[in-house]
Amino acid sequence: VQLQAFGGGLVQPGGSLRLSCAASGSIFSVNAMRWYRQAPGKQRELVAEITGGGSTNYQGSVQGRFTISRDHAKNTGYLQMNSLKPEDTAVYYCNADVRIDRTPAVTNYWGQGTLVTVSS
Repeated sequence: VQLQAFGGGLVQPGGSLRLSCAASGSIFSVNAMRWYRQAPGKQRELVAEITGGGSTNYQGSVQGRFTISRDHAKNTGYLQMNSLKPEDTAVYYCNADVRIDRTPAVTNYWGQGTLVTVSS
């Protein structure tokens, strides 16, 4: 199973970006999907999470600006980021709980990071 994240880039303050995270491989289903970020010199932090049922949770600093969503059919998750601020600059990582067969067991996977830079 692989998670591939893409969509990062350079954007001006106030701008928008949409990150995508595609899961591929031997997948029965994808449960929760998450986005983390790690800024230079800081610890990795959870930004947003969406459960298999579609419930969402956000870090307080991104509430109202970021929206996490998913497409079950494509095993893909998204993070729409609006009103970006310089402090949102970080490497963003996707993370997911994946079932590879009909048993309830899930395995947690990480994607590679994608860099988001917010700067004028």
